[in-house]
Amino acid sequence: MKQKALQTASGILLTDQYQLTMAQLYFRMGLHEKNAQFDHFYRSNPDYGIHKAGFCVNAGLGSLLDWLDDAVFGEEELQFLRSQKSSNGDPLFAEDFLNWLKNDFSTKAINLYAMPEGRVVHPNVPIHVVEGPLAVGQIVETGLLNTVNYQTLIATKASRMKQAGRGQPLLEFGLRRGQGLGAIQGTRAALIGGADSSSNVGASHILGFTPKGTHAHSMVQVFMGLGEGELAAFQAYADIYPDDCLLLVDTIDTLESGVPNAIKVFEKLKRKGHQPIGIRLDSGDLAHLSILAAKMLNDAGFPEVSIVLSNNLDELVIWQIVTQIQEEAERYGVDPNSLIKRLVYGVGTSLITSQGDPALDGVYKLVAIQEKAEWIPTLKISENIDKVLNPGNKRVWRVYDDRGKATADLVSLFDEDVHTQDPLILRHPTMERKQRALQASQVSRLEKLLIPVIRDGEVVCEKPSIEEMRVKRDQDIDALDPGVRRLMNPHIYHVSLSQNLWDLKQLLIKKARS
Repeated sequence: MKQKALQTASGILLTDQYQLTMAQLYFRMGLHEKNAQFDHFYRSNPDYGIHKAGFCVNAGLGSLLDWLDDAVFGEEELQFLRSQKSSNGDPLFAEDFLNWLKNDFSTKAINLYAMPEGRVVHPNVPIHVVEGPLAVGQIVETGLLNTVNYQTLIATKASRMKQAGRGQPLLEFGLRRGQGLGAIQGTRAALIGGADSSSNVGASHILGFTPKGTHAHSMVQVFMGLGEGELAAFQAYADIYPDDCLLLVDTIDTLESGVPNAIKVFEKLKRKGHQPIGIRLDSGDLAHLSILAAKMLNDAGFPEVSIVLSNNLDELVIWQIVTQIQEEAERYGVDPNSLIKRLVYGVGTSLITSQGDPALDGVYKLVAIQEKAEWIPTLKISENIDKVLNPGNKRVWRVYDDRGKATADLVSLFDEDVHTQDPLILRHPTMERKQRALQASQVSRLEKLLIPVIRDGEVVCEKPSIEEMRVKRDQDIDALDPGVRRLMNPHIYHVSLSQNLWDLKQLLIKKARS
């Protein structure tokens, strides 16, 4: 696909056909400029099969703002819409509607409230709230979902890998396995969620990071094919990159050839005043090999060099590696804690594709429409009770208990002052008899989570750096109970409704069914 065509496809036309046909219906009925409110949220945490997530890490807002800023109906987009025909051959989109798209449609007409990137988020809690003309809010739905659902999914996977690796450096190199250009957004999300760096040169450049990498087996194979061998390959790499020397040691035989040859090269570097970076293991029993390689490096006087592990790693494999090292390392005279602290994890396919659960079930639903000055809540009823919407104009609060731990996310009506409610009633979203009452002494803090991002067409919030997002991510994860953070069978984090929102929801359900 040529660059011009790609730009067109990824602009305002990054939408579904039914968004445009609905927008024309609203235009024809005179509803297109009526103010409406849409909530974006996801219904359940990623489930990877034998393990699942207890929370997600929000990502994608920065990319969404960039897309909204560039999303306009230009002549090329309008001409494409003009060319579409109905089943009887008539134009699908009328000229007056196309003129409205050309002259009056603007993504700057919306107000946007959102949870900042890097924040921990939970199912059925609004993460982004779009408020503005009905037709505009409808058309931007698909682009919003495309951007933030995927990045939140990847940021969540990266955070789990970071957690499994005890906070050790995480290198993302999934570009070759990513879904086309989506891997660029995937790299961004991985850096927010837990990756420290990436091999993706272009994405690293635009995000302000230095790309990282080692070398491939093919470099060693070249020297072997020319009759010079593995040691010559390692030495050539060290000669070119004496201060960034990290050697892949499993092309021939990790323990009999790779590590001994790496040590010979490291000794030469050391004599010349250079500090080698480390070795990389890409096959075999990575935990066992890392223990034996560490012993060899320690005995040779290199106890500080890193050991990079790669080859189809995910959070469970990383967790198993750490566990095996804790159980086995002392048998070989290696301190397990010291070894764990020198490990680096290179992750590719499982991260960039969110292997095990490749799609976040994020949805975008109409929750209110404005008539004159009043917001009228709307409701979608489903046979599946968990899919019945929480209606109306709302706020989201994080409730911290007397330990300072996040104990629940509370969704309330917009005009409620939950600070004055004592006790604070937390209603289960669907189960009538399930609720909690927290006395004032049991609540240390109530934090408002949704912040204004776009107001009257202007971005009104600071754009944090990825490093700032990471700090907030770590704070939020530390505030969770250990059970919610578990990699396997996590405890369910409570998402609750205020009493007033519960009452409104039940009233609308009763009205709809009668």
